[in-house]
Amino acid sequence: MPEVPARGFERSEFETRLTKAQALMAQHGFDGILLLSEPEVRYFSGFQTLFWQSPTRPWFLYLPRSGEPVAVIPGIGADLMGRTWVRDIRTWDAPNPDDDGISLLHDLLGPLNASRQTLGILKGHETGLRMPLGDYERLMAGLPDIRVKDATSLIRQLRMVKSEAEIAKLAHICAIGSDTFDTVPEFAREGTPLEDVFRAFRRSALSIGADDVPYLVGGAEQRGYHDVISPPSRRPLQTGDVLMLDTGATFDGYFCDFDRNFAIGRADDASRHAYDVLWRATEAGLNVARPGTTCRELFHAMRAVIAELDDQDANVGRLGHGLGMQLTEWPSHAEFDDTALQEGMVITLEPSLSYGDGRTMVHEENLVIQDGAPRLLSRRAAPELPVI
Repeated sequence: MPEVPARGFERSEFETRLTKAQALMAQHGFDGILLLSEPEVRYFSGFQTLFWQSPTRPWFLYLPRSGEPVAVIPGIGADLMGRTWVRDIRTWDAPNPDDDGISLLHDLLGPLNASRQTLGILKGHETGLRMPLGDYERLMAGLPDIRVKDATSLIRQLRMVKSEAEIAKLAHICAIGSDTFDTVPEFAREGTPLEDVFRAFRRSALSIGADDVPYLVGGAEQRGYHDVISPPSRRPLQTGDVLMLDTGATFDGYFCDFDRNFAIGRADDASRHAYDVLWRATEAGLNVARPGTTCRELFHAMRAVIAELDDQDANVGRLGHGLGMQLTEWPSHAEFDDTALQEGMVITLEPSLSYGDGRTMVHEENLVIQDGAPRLLSRRAAPELPVI
């Protein structure tokens, strides 16, 4: 495996992100942007903690139109935030349901309100408020003259294109994921409960170098599985099963996201055919995944192959997505998304189909868009359904 990337980023990485954001803010008429969700706060600050798992405390990062970011956070995070490049850190004793940072935000945003300026908030698809709605209403009530504008497209534009340092982390965790899938035949054998297969997969990924495996789903049933998001059961693997494992393992806060399919003992003809169609659909996607191609065009390239067997696309709505600090990011390879691919985007190709008696199959790869053909980050799956 290549050298392990350094953890974290140089200060220049965050300075570049902020400079680009501020240029877009000036272009689109934002005087400041208030960020409330973990990926955005981490993207601009480097603040990385599992404490986001607790819903008790909100966290805020403010990007001014000029100058450096301001963190408004619970006091428990002051030491960790102080190790990032952010210098202006304002804290309160949290939790405090009567005033969880609202007074501090009123002080920070008061000048924008006094001048009737524009504040950006993420309102769009795949975003969340990450603070109590009542607190947000109180915040806005105290800033009656501020103009609130949706900043989703601005932040999306920045985060969709990865830096070389980000791509290095993504390549590393995808290599770990590929190596982990290579170990599956060692523990996914007839008679092994599916729960134990999941546990063994996680242990294998961690032993190879993943920081965590927060996402692992799949299924195993005779002649194919029925869904792609199931938790595991105690049912033992049986000859004739088709096993699918879909993992989102992480390294330094960045995800891989791809799956692999296996047949236990033997593979039936229908599953072999479905696998072949999906493998060729992925090839079709790889052949058109170039800068300038739209996600809609990428969707149609894969869908044209899938239609040989299934014209419903297993009802999943899209055939891949962006990848990075989140398991799924913008854009979506779907009919509704006309985002043009750019160099530096890291995406998944995820064709899926239905076949047989309500069975489904999914195939997924991770890649980075570059000048010319894309570079696969996951190791390409075998062209025929592997049999264990």
